[in-house]
Amino acid sequence: MPRSEHDVLVVGGGVAGLTLALHVAASRHVTLVRPASDDQGASRWAQGGIAAVLSPQDDVEAHVADTLVAGDGLCDERAVRFTVEQGPSAIEWLLSLGVPFTRDPSPTASYPYHLTREGGHGARRIIHAEDATGRAVLDTLKRHAMAHPSIAIRDDLTVIGLLGDAEGNCRGVRCLDEQERPQELVAHDTVLATGGASGLYRHTTSPHPASGEGMTMAAELGAELMNLEFQQFHPTCLYDPEGPPFLISEAVRGEGGRLLSTDGHRFMLERDERAELAPRDIVARAIDAEMQRTGSPHVWLDIQHLGEAAIRHHFPTIHAHCLTRGLDITRQPIPVVPAAHYSCGGVATNLDGSSSVPRLYAIGEVACTGLHGANRMASNSLLECLVFARSCAARLAQAEPLDSPPLASPWTGERHVDAQRLREWRLCLRDTMSRHVAIVRRDAGLDAAARELEALSREVAAIMPEAAPSAILASLWHALRLARLTVRAARTRRESRGLHYNPECPHHRESGQPPHPSRWHLADLGPAAG
Repeated sequence: MPRSEHDVLVVGGGVAGLTLALHVAASRHVTLVRPASDDQGASRWAQGGIAAVLSPQDDVEAHVADTLVAGDGLCDERAVRFTVEQGPSAIEWLLSLGVPFTRDPSPTASYPYHLTREGGHGARRIIHAEDATGRAVLDTLKRHAMAHPSIAIRDDLTVIGLLGDAEGNCRGVRCLDEQERPQELVAHDTVLATGGASGLYRHTTSPHPASGEGMTMAAELGAELMNLEFQQFHPTCLYDPEGPPFLISEAVRGEGGRLLSTDGHRFMLERDERAELAPRDIVARAIDAEMQRTGSPHVWLDIQHLGEAAIRHHFPTIHAHCLTRGLDITRQPIPVVPAAHYSCGGVATNLDGSSSVPRLYAIGEVACTGLHGANRMASNSLLECLVFARSCAARLAQAEPLDSPPLASPWTGERHVDAQRLREWRLCLRDTMSRHVAIVRRDAGLDAAARELEALSREVAAIMPEAAPSAILASLWHALRLARLTVRAARTRRESRGLHYNPECPHHRESGQPPHPSRWHLADLGPAAG
């Protein structure tokens, strides 16, 4: 098997991976494994912006407090404060690279760039590039990374697993090239920036969502996973069963958008005093309840009252995209539905991105830093990518090289699995998760999900010893085991908190003790984990 040696290996080329690569490259050589699909991943579709304390009318304590409220008691306050305090310098760094954030033309503006407000925030603190912030940031970072002499970008490889050594260190990755021939990339330090797990569900806000592959790969080496039950569903994804997913930014509600049921009722006014600006878990559950009440497959998000000029100014990307789908949002309400969006759980890490496996780091959505707790507040995600990538880079600048050899790769089969069979298994997985482990979970549904996923796992596991290396099969196997751990986490949490809502235990657990994160290892699935 071909093997090559690398210094720092970064898996994933979204905002987190590119930010880390650019910072680490000042002192070390970086290899960035970045498949072309990363251009259509979660980072690009982050429309709203980046939350940071930038206005003189805002302050760190207010941002910290808002984040803690949204996290519903499960945030790590140390991680929250660290992230918020580092936010302004991260934004200054992006500005220095030339990210085209939208300026505020008002002569009385207290900050030169326009700041919007989104759900859960008590102030305008979201800096944005029109309504396509993720794309603007990603394109800028990618341009700088491609020009950097100490960054090598590999877009011809798909990572299917991690390499370890006899001492328990991570030593790089196992890959497949475009002809699905195996390769090993041995590294002194490995950083996962592979995204979240929204691809476990049928409806998502990204055309190419990750399915938690990085989380399971880390768990295979013994890394601890945390808070897997807290999967965020964005309240407002464009409802169009015939077309691809498209996110309708939180900023649409931040600028005054109103949610209406299909019978014209503005239901958020009676659900929460913050109405449409309540945290996402509350809004998503309210929409789900209204859809059940009316029997409609969607609700309406109406911004006609803002006027055509304001809509075109604030939301040019959304306006233009909806026109291509036959919808003029200046004259008609937008049909929206909740869709799987962001994973608040993931690989448990410290403030420098280090996992419980030596020389393995995780940043971005694949990581669980403690910032989001039980529910991520809008636009704290790109902030987390930037802050923890920069912190991880500082740690990596001080790391010493390793010389221990990696252990042998386990995948040696030669049998090719039928592609249609793999698609059917994937659809079965997503259908089970969407029916039983989505916005509202019930005990009977979680029990059914556990049985269905265990049966599917046995079926897939039976072919693994003989199967030839395959990117699609590897992704399915990683996703399936993460789905089972997610169900286990949801069954274990006997309360409703944040994004985990079970009507059979609707209240917070009253134990006199603060709520605890849930922690998981692949061994918790038993021998069938593989």
